[in-house]
Amino acid sequence: MFALIVIIVIVALIFGYVLMTYNSLIAEIEAVNNSEKQIDVQLDRRAKVFDSLINVVRKYMDYEKTVLKDVTDLRTQANKAKVQGDVQTRMAAENEISKIAGGINVQFENYPDLKANQNVMQLQEEITSTENKLAFAKQAFNDGIEKYNAHKKSMIASMVVGLFKSKLDKDFIYWQVSDEKRQSLEDARVEL
Repeated sequence: MFALIVIIVIVALIFGYVLMTYNSLIAEIEAVNNSEKQIDVQLDRRAKVFDSLINVVRKYMDYEKTVLKDVTDLRTQANKAKVQGDVQTRMAAENEISKIAGGINVQFENYPDLKANQNVMQLQEEITSTENKLAFAKQAFNDGIEKYNAHKKSMIASMVVGLFKSKLDKDFIYWQVSDEKRQSLEDARVEL
């Protein structure tokens, strides 16, 4: 009788641990999915800021047509890839838009009237702010993936993942964060 109680307790403990591990992994997957949605929010915000900026600077810059065309083409490519589920193509297009965003401030130096325009200055700050928020969102997404991957590879969790492979074994693709942006994020964390 005592042996039966011990076996029942052991089975209950194993079941409880499997259940806790399962729920923990599901929570981590959902956190990664939420982080990806936050990236989408920032990408949409960036697209709106770019549209506003391009409308303001249209009368000032000749090269704007190229920027507008490039950003429009890249946004179309990113949206098409998003619909098709092509994460790598989408990431590549969004990263190219980030490069364009970094070059806009340099181009403004050639236009003193444009630099002095209050709307342009505000939109420049918006772009910088959005790029920083986007970098933070990408970093949070990547951190969530790291946490999830480490957990699913741990000894007992890997067995639970093996039991529920279709629900728990996810392969996420990391968002690229430039070394320069990563360093500024690390510096900002140190200051906090």
